[in-house]
Amino acid sequence: MTIPVQPAPPADFASRVQGTLMGGALGDAFGYLVEFDSLAAIEAKYGPALLVDLSQASGTPHFSDDTQMSLYTLDGLLDVLEWANSGVGADINACQWLAYLRWLKTQNMQVPSHTPEQAPRWIDSQSVLHHQRHPGNACVSGLAGGEMGTIFRPVNPDSKGCGTVMRSAPYGLLPNIEAETVYKISSDAASLTHGHPSARQSSGAFSWLIHQLVMGGLSLRAGAESARERAVAEPGADAQLLARLEAALTLSMHDGEPLSGDSLTDALGLGWVAEEALAVAVYAVLVTAPGAHSPAGHFLDAIRLATNHSGDSDSTAAITGNILGAFYGEVALPPSWLKLCEAPSLIRRLGANFIKLTTGE
Repeated sequence: MTIPVQPAPPADFASRVQGTLMGGALGDAFGYLVEFDSLAAIEAKYGPALLVDLSQASGTPHFSDDTQMSLYTLDGLLDVLEWANSGVGADINACQWLAYLRWLKTQNMQVPSHTPEQAPRWIDSQSVLHHQRHPGNACVSGLAGGEMGTIFRPVNPDSKGCGTVMRSAPYGLLPNIEAETVYKISSDAASLTHGHPSARQSSGAFSWLIHQLVMGGLSLRAGAESARERAVAEPGADAQLLARLEAALTLSMHDGEPLSGDSLTDALGLGWVAEEALAVAVYAVLVTAPGAHSPAGHFLDAIRLATNHSGDSDSTAAITGNILGAFYGEVALPPSWLKLCEAPSLIRRLGANFIKLTTGE
């Protein structure tokens, strides 16, 4: 049997890792300003131009549970990598479950007494992660029940909220493994809280996209098309996910002004469920690319488009930021927004730990 040779991480791997994490946090903080607002409410608050800059926040702009859970995803992977570097194999999904249970504790939620107890890790002492920022119902209930969900024994079997997608970018950053393994790790972890096939498959497709951009060196459109093709290949592929991805790819090639606001969500969905959030982000990234004058300019154009609508603005913007950070690296991050970013040293430290454990640098 021929063992496939995995490409080494690209020279700018560290920048892409930090770009993915910070890009998601910036998009999340921007979208969180209007997460529960209708388009009319956004216009009433910010004027006809809508929300255009992070500086429009009244006070410090905060990231939401999306970034909190993404960082706990990363910490679960750090746990696995630390065991591996000590010569001990660890169950990846079990480590993710334990990480999410630790996140649940930060939300002042009771963890069932029969669940395994993991010793606190560094991330658990970071006070900024203990704020309750509207955590998703399925994420909370899926963990609070105390059962480790799997594809064969799902918790919340009918739930397909975007809480799986918005936390899954870190899986796509894993180097030295096949994209198929990334897909499986991500979709398995989605089953910890969401049992609907669309939630699992959307999470897998998103992590696949991130991996193709970072490790495969694909263009944004080629990466999105590759994610669509992987979604199509899944046994029992979810029809809604396939339809949303196809619509995002097709509509992004149309001439004329990009869809925005309610026209965008009418076409692709409000983003509260997994496949819609992924589709809105993919569309925003692709349709703004032709007019992009710089990576940071592209980031701003796409994030604004992914935010100013009546749906789940922080999740669609966070996923958009993840994608562009993975593609461009840190050069995509607007310097003025970085000055406003909440807890940047926390995010960068976790990213640096991941880089060191995966590359030795």
